[in-house]
Amino acid sequence: MTEAVAEPTKANPIWGVGRRKTAVARVRIWPGKGNITVNRRPVEEYFNEDKDRRAVYAPLLATDALKAYDIGVNAKGGGPTGQADATKLGIARALVKADPSLEQALRDGRFLTRDPRMRERKKYGQPGARKRFQFSKR
Repeated sequence: MTEAVAEPTKANPIWGVGRRKTAVARVRIWPGKGNITVNRRPVEEYFNEDKDRRAVYAPLLATDALKAYDIGVNAKGGGPTGQADATKLGIARALVKADPSLEQALRDGRFLTRDPRMRERKKYGQPGARKRFQFSKR
């Protein structure tokens, strides 16, 4: 049940959406030289931590598509690590739309699996999600 996708261009890119915790990354890919921008800044400038940059590049390295596509990312919500993981998922989803033959390699690397862990909500009458006020017998 794979859908035929028209050849992506700068004017008509392929989209992929990734989410992690409260972060959302909307990813666009089109054929290019391997430039990646996150919120209109180069990926090396936007993600200061090396582990976050590695997360963004991981699906591209697993499929040997590092220099095949230019990537534009709009990331919001959460923190840097959540945004990097959301971007990783969005890139992987967009790559599968662009070339369905890459799906098995991305699945084997667990790049198409959404991390379900979310922040637990705060309960009413308590200072936090799990924390309780000190018990007083008298």
